Amino acid sequence: MSQKIESEKMFVKEVFTNWYRIPEYQRPYVWETDQVIELLDDVYQAYQSNPDSEYFLGSMVLQKKEKKEKDTTYYEYDLLDGQQRLTTLFLITAIVRDLTPPTNQARVKVCTDAIFQMEVPDYNIPERIRILFDIRKCVKEFVDEYVKTGGGTQEIDKLIKLTQDKDVDISIRNMANAMLTINQYFSNGHSIDGFFKYISSNVLMIYVAAEELEDAFHLFTVMNNRGIKLRNSDILKAENLAVIVDENLRVEYAKLWESIELYFAEDFDNFLSHLRTILVKQKAGYNLLREFEENIYAPKEYNQSTKEYKNKPPLLTKGKPTFEYVKRYYNNYVSLFDKDNYDANKGFDIYNQLTLMQKGFEADYWIAPVLRYYDKYQTTDLLEFLVLLETKFSSEWIIGLSPTKRIESINIIIKAIEDTQDTKSLQKSKVFSFETIDLIRTLCGGIYGRKYAKYLLLKIDLSYLGNTTKFNPPETISIEHILPQNPETTSQWCTDYSDDDREKWTNRLGNLILLSRRKNTAQSNYDYSRKRDKYFKGNIELFSNSVRIMKDYPTWELKDLKKNHEEMLVRTLGFYGITLTDDQLRDALQ
Repeated sequence: MSQKIESEKMFVKEVFTNWYRIPEYQRPYVWETDQVIELLDDVYQAYQSNPDSEYFLGSMVLQKKEKKEKDTTYYEYDLLDGQQRLTTLFLITAIVRDLTPPTNQARVKVCTDAIFQMEVPDYNIPERIRILFDIRKCVKEFVDEYVKTGGGTQEIDKLIKLTQDKDVDISIRNMANAMLTINQYFSNGHSIDGFFKYISSNVLMIYVAAEELEDAFHLFTVMNNRGIKLRNSDILKAENLAVIVDENLRVEYAKLWESIELYFAEDFDNFLSHLRTILVKQKAGYNLLREFEENIYAPKEYNQSTKEYKNKPPLLTKGKPTFEYVKRYYNNYVSLFDKDNYDANKGFDIYNQLTLMQKGFEADYWIAPVLRYYDKYQTTDLLEFLVLLETKFSSEWIIGLSPTKRIESINIIIKAIEDTQDTKSLQKSKVFSFETIDLIRTLCGGIYGRKYAKYLLLKIDLSYLGNTTKFNPPETISIEHILPQNPETTSQWCTDYSDDDREKWTNRLGNLILLSRRKNTAQSNYDYSRKRDKYFKGNIELFSNSVRIMKDYPTWELKDLKKNHEEMLVRTLGFYGITLTDDQLRDALQ
């Protein structure tokens, strides 16, 4: 690091003697009712249990900047981390100011000074607010009207309307909600006098600050690695905004990034990882930030003759190119995966195929080649490509190839997409080939307990659905044995099946169905007729194949199980272009 790092603990009353800025690259204020109440409760309980104790509230990561205004030099701190807590403390201070009776002018003044500095022309002192919200102009205006202005936090009707207006900026909605929550908290009997004294003088925060943006980001990363919940995407955004000189363009890209981030929520880093894969086309060796820095922005290659690394051309450059790249692939993702982009008139083949892959696969690195294909070919032969990709990905998963081998296959497919000139050439490529003998052997045996079992059953279910209906399996899915694993010795199951039969057939494909709820062990051992009427009824209606079995099989003797297994096995292998010979099929039913 190039500059001295500041680190210090401060009580809340000292925190608001400094000047802060929420930069335009920051995420919005996202705390909702639960987080605000949790902060209030934590502080209040600490105050009640021991009013003389100190309470640690959290940390801030700052970039320290020297500012000059009216011949006055002061320091302003850009807030990289800690925005949610600091903003909430800011709102609490404003509400305490407005709830304090006129007889206590000392507290009103203390709170007012913690919110903004009043202009004093005679002393050449300008008006200045303690936290400058540069994330949005409308947020600045909201803070001026409802936080800075005395009594603004008590405009309850206006605040309620702001929380209900979906067109209002998300920071404003959440701030208005936080103010209503804090007001309600104190109106419910919590002592504002004891609380404010305690939070001002006993609640402390720790801050670390650096003058150089690069150093501040390094601190940001280090604290992230030590457990503070900072996302790699936040730092990546900041690094790219930092190289854009034009302020209007910087704000535009900050808003763009924020909207994409809101769309993906906690999966945003995963989305960026897919873009990394498309660019680098090799297994990730580092965390996301280091991957972008060392393998995308400044890649190197090893020279065997000189035994040294030399620079390669960047795969992508920082600033506008990165934002436009993210925007392009975000649009691709929405076009592919947003259910509102599909309608019944065109059929749901593509939507259903993607849903199967999303719901059924244990890993999501197959998304990268889908995005790359769509970026190059759009919807041309898209369904055919998805089927090829899905059969390749699932077959390697089923036969037990390692994640490393499967990731390597995905990267080879991305290279093939980029190297081929048309979709037909890509479809003929050997990159989609897979080992059929191992797949046949695996599917002919017991599959229950394998991670891919649910996927196979979903795949079979989809095949009975057709393309005029959306495939929409429930979130909670369980796999149920028709012939139970541990039937009572006095049950009909033990009459219909020998011990050897049960050992051989219980966990095979033809004996398994999907349910739309978690298992009920007490009912799963019922005899078939009772189980069919009492247990399965009402829990299979969302699964076409499960409904088919219950309809077509009034009994579940060994011959029934074998017949269903044959149908499901033949259907499943057909997905992979495999047709069994008569001898192979006979062996599979032994």
